[in-house]
Amino acid sequence: MIKINKKKLLIAGGGYADIPLILAAKRLGFYVMTSGNRPNDLGHQYSDEYQMADFSDCDAILKLATRLKISAICPCCNDFSALSAAYTAEKMGLPGHDPYTISQIIHHKDLYRKFALENGIASPKALWFTNKKDALKGMESLPLPVVIKPVNLSGGKGISTVHRMDEAEKAVEKAFTILRTQRIVVEEFIEGERHGFSAFLVNGRVVFFFSDNEHYYLNPYMVAAASTPSTVSPEVERKLCMQSEKIASLLSLTTGIFHIQYILRNEEPIVIEICRRAPGDLYIKLVEYATGLDYSGWIVRASAGMDCSNLKQAPVKGFFTRHCVMASRDGTLKNIVFDSSLDSMIIDKLMWWNKGEQVMNYLTTKFGIVFVKFRSQDEMMKTTDRLHELIVAQID
Repeated sequence: MIKINKKKLLIAGGGYADIPLILAAKRLGFYVMTSGNRPNDLGHQYSDEYQMADFSDCDAILKLATRLKISAICPCCNDFSALSAAYTAEKMGLPGHDPYTISQIIHHKDLYRKFALENGIASPKALWFTNKKDALKGMESLPLPVVIKPVNLSGGKGISTVHRMDEAEKAVEKAFTILRTQRIVVEEFIEGERHGFSAFLVNGRVVFFFSDNEHYYLNPYMVAAASTPSTVSPEVERKLCMQSEKIASLLSLTTGIFHIQYILRNEEPIVIEICRRAPGDLYIKLVEYATGLDYSGWIVRASAGMDCSNLKQAPVKGFFTRHCVMASRDGTLKNIVFDSSLDSMIIDKLMWWNKGEQVMNYLTTKFGIVFVKFRSQDEMMKTTDRLHELIVAQID
């Protein structure tokens, strides 16, 4: 048996979006182990060791972490992983994580909506239910349209917008069917611009933040691209910093990432989702390309309970987009074609598609991530909304 002298860090996951975290942990000197129930996930190729365990199963991750005698745990880019990491850290006495009950408030939509309502956090008006009958009756008290969501899934899974009551039953069934825990949220539909705000807390204060614009393709509930600098005003960012610090104070949040998705309505940011793990689809690489900051390194440092007091605000230097390559319909993937106009603008990409693979759900299937640098804000905004025309997944 090979003796390992380095401290062991477990990343509860190992997908393509987790590669920056894995590499950052190795740079920090850890022996990095990844987990999950999909051994072919791309991230496992970059870790020192892979151990099969479902990162959505808190007890499975705790059992694995105890057996491996880890020194630190870091969630992957998934809410289930954030919960498992918090649970494991609490049971093992590891630093760098909120208590499990606090992590549940942050990552379960019904618990967060209740918390936001009670504490005056700008969020959609919402109701939450544990069965179909109560949901259909209770939602009549909210004006249409409403959005129906499972409480613990990200990436737009199981979400529907109901414009008429005769659409409600199907939407409620959809949310309950996909859900592991039988709880759903019904909330008011908010009109406005959609954005992301990724902050980093140290001792309850925002020491760094990063703003983006969200762009959508055919799936109205899943971000297809993110661009920066954000088009929002400094005043909106100030309000988001204040909201972040208010939530941090109320929940006594530990040092680390605090990510927000929000809708801007009449210059007021309405918080839709929050999380305490790295956003998916290599978002942290967008932050790094735009600011030069080792964001993945700081996230891992915080998860390991290391000192983060030297982190400072870093401005965006240039105009950048992170784009998810997707298809416009189901079928057989023939090729991915890049328009020549992007040749000098693409600064990085990670592709994992295979010719001939079957696309079964084009609304969620991704074939790669592309990073593009533009010459101006205007060019960035106009071109980002056309990237699905310039990077085409050809389907037979």
